[in-house]
Parts: sequence; structure tokens; C-alpha cells
Amino acid sequence: MGQREVWRLMSRFNAFKRTNTILHHLRMSKHTDAAEDVLLEKKGCAGVITLNRPKFLNALTLNMIRQIYSQLKKWEQDPETFLIIIKGAGEKAFCAGGDIRVISEAEKAKQNMAPVFFREEYMLNNAVGSCQKPYVALIHGITMGGGVGLSVHGQFRVATEKCLFAMPETAIGLFPDVGGGYFLPRLQGKLGYFLALTGFRLKGRDVYRAGIATHFVDSEKLTMLEEDLLALKSPSKENIASVLENYHTESKIDRDKSFMLEEHMDKINSCFSANTVEEIIEKLKQDGSSFALEQLKVINKMSPTSLKITLRQLMEGSSKTLQEVLTMEYRLSQACMF
Repeated sequence: MGQREVWRLMSRFNAFKRTNTILHHLRMSKHTDAAEDVLLEKKGCAGVITLNRPKFLNALTLNMIRQIYSQLKKWEQDPETFLIIIKGAGEKAFCAGGDIRVISEAEKAKQNMAPVFFREEYMLNNAVGSCQKPYVALIHGITMGGGVGLSVHGQFRVATEKCLFAMPETAIGLFPDVGGGYFLPRLQGKLGYFLALTGFRLKGRDVYRAGIATHFVDSEKLTMLEEDLLALKSPSKENIASVLENYHTESKIDRDKSFMLEEHMDKINSCFSANTVEEIIEKLKQDGSSFALEQLKVINKMSPTSLKITLRQLMEGSSKTLQEVLTMEYRLSQACMF
């Protein structure tokens, strides 16, 4: 046997081994770890979803998405379930996004997982947005990408001082999906365009001030808030809103601080109102302020293709329904993958 044949056999063996490893991982995820990756419990008047992968910042897997979607639909039809609460295990994250590592490994092994993952994730995002029961997302800790999709389309989003929000996709060759094309252009002024193109991070009460969260609660009161919600008897949407509003009103952390981007909103509205990425860059250069030049530096590090896709995505999404946006984003996601 010649050296070429030996190398060919070794290459085939390594590819076979890699494929088997990934398939084993996916099988294990489906049959063993999956049940523990997300907890679905009926407590009091509520269905409670707990994303339970704290070591992985509660990153979403396909099996988690499937379990949540299925249970959400069941609770929606259950007359004894009056609200749905979703939260993340641990102190670090609500959900840092989709588990891209597993998707990437599957793609390398020719396991065409991306179309299925994105399709079912977006179906879940739409289910959250159209949920007939009050939906309360406790966004404590890192909330990015897929974690935003699990929360922002729900009726109530409760941030704490440890909440860290961002849509960082333009830095990795993608675009702010999971319905980003719907909610981002609907934020005040051109704030959503700014957040989408730069990946700027919002923290704590600023997540509420930006309009991404509907309420702000001190993290030390989060457990009490959940208990009070679970103790409600056949609550209406108004009953739930009243409990959330009481906790929000009592919160003192950063109450007197203004929105961190308040002083820059005129510049954001002016520079990010342009219809092309080139015009935005030119406006930032012309502005010349330290803030504008800092954003210019950030934008210059992003994927140029992602920037152009993202700007068009938000412009198109500003007049579409959530379902229409998610359909558009699914097509975009597949075009970016291949």
C-alpha cells in the first residue's frame, strides 16, 4: 500500500470518527441531557420554563427549542394555566443565544442541521409573540441573540441590574435575527438601528429605558416576585401587570440615573437615519465627536456584508408583521449559511 492510499484511508477514518462523535453528541442531547437542559414545570397558576444549562450560559439547543415549543402550545390551551414564566438557571445568564458550536460541528460533518435549527427557533419566537397567555420573561444576566428571541416578543420582560443585552451578530458575519428585524426598528428614534449595526451592549435599567424590557426589578427581589406571581388565583393580564408594576415602582437601583445613551440620541438619530451603510459612515465622520468616532471604529470592525444585510433587514422589517419578519429572516439565515 502506497503512502497516498494510507493518507486517504486515514482521512476517511478521521472524517468517520468526527461524524460519529457529533452523532453521539446529538443522540445524547436528545435522550439524556435534553430533559435536564430545560425544566418545564406547572407551579400554582403558571407554567414555568427554566433554561437549565448554566455552564453554557443557558445557550439553546434544538431539543430545548422543541421541548419549549411543544409545552408552550399545551399550556396555551390549558384552562388551568393562567400565565407562563421563563427564566434562566444560575446567576450569569438568562440565555446567551443559540448553541452555534453544535450547529457548526454538525455542518462540518455534513449533517445539515442549520435549516432545521433556525426554522424551529423562529417558529418558537413566533409562538412567544402570538402566545394567548400572559408571558413573563425574567431577563437576569446575559441576554443575547436567541435569548432575546425568547423574551422580547413576550408581553412582559423583567430586567434586573445584572441584565446585559446585545445583538452582536454583525461581528460574526450574521444579522440580528430571532425577530430583530421586527422589534429593533420599533425602538425610539434610530436606537434599534444603532444597536443592530454596532452590537452596543445595554446593561441593567438601561434595558428597560431602551424599551426592550417592560419592567425593572432589583435582582434580590426576583425570587419574591416569582412567588407572588405563582400565588395569584386565576389572574387576569391586569392582575399580573399590577404585581410587576408594584415591584418595578419599589426598585431603587439606578432609579435616578438617566439613560446612558440619552446625551447621544440626537447623534444616533441623525447618523443612523441614512439609507445606506456608506452614508452612515460618512455622517459619523462628519459629526466628528468622540462618540461618533468610537462608533465608526466599531463599525469598521464588523462584517461589511452583515452591515448591509442588517440595515436592509431593519428597513424592510419596520413595516412587516413579526411572522413576516421571521419568514424573511429564515431566508436570510440560510443565505448566510451557504
